[in-house]
Amino acid sequence: MTVRLLVASRNPGKLAELRRVLDAEGIVGIDPVGLDEAPDFPEEPEDGATFAENALIKARSGALATGLPCLADDSGLAVDALNGMPGVLSARWSGTHGDDEANNSLLLAQLTDVPDERRGAAFWSVCALAYRDRTAAPSTARLVEKTAEGRWPGRVLRAPRGDAGFGYDPLFLPEGEDRSAAELTPGQKDAASHRGRALRALAPALRELAAQG
Repeated sequence: MTVRLLVASRNPGKLAELRRVLDAEGIVGIDPVGLDEAPDFPEEPEDGATFAENALIKARSGALATGLPCLADDSGLAVDALNGMPGVLSARWSGTHGDDEANNSLLLAQLTDVPDERRGAAFWSVCALAYRDRTAAPSTARLVEKTAEGRWPGRVLRAPRGDAGFGYDPLFLPEGEDRSAAELTPGQKDAASHRGRALRALAPALRELAAQG
């Protein structure tokens, strides 16, 4: 039996990334669906102080509202010269949630006078999985919660490069690379990225969920 897994995102790139990781890890029996494919429900505000708190808010909210297992992630860019910001505010750094162009432009403006040797940064991601324990009686089934973290070190470029990826990818030069995150192929990015690392760390929990199907 296939387990329908709600992914708490409307970003098709994240859904595709999860499918690639599931294939690479040999995990079968899970059918990921995004928020656009699920019944509407009130989404809880992401008001946590950390990536882990926000990821769990989204995962719990989706699981409780739909009854489906729910996978959520919260991720962002932590820039050394900005004392770890934008951090959990990455998606709305410019004031409008999900405006990649405005977010990137603001970040570049804030780092205009910062020399290359001080432009260190890292992408962080925490993935959270929440689901009802199907091995228990429905009346006593608790919500199982698992989290995993991934970090991708690098630095911030002075101008965007590449047209793949999303968010701050065009401005991020991964450690040991001469290409921006937006110049990598999907497979190359999966193998190195913060979210790819977090998803792979969550693979045992995803296998356990598939086994319950």
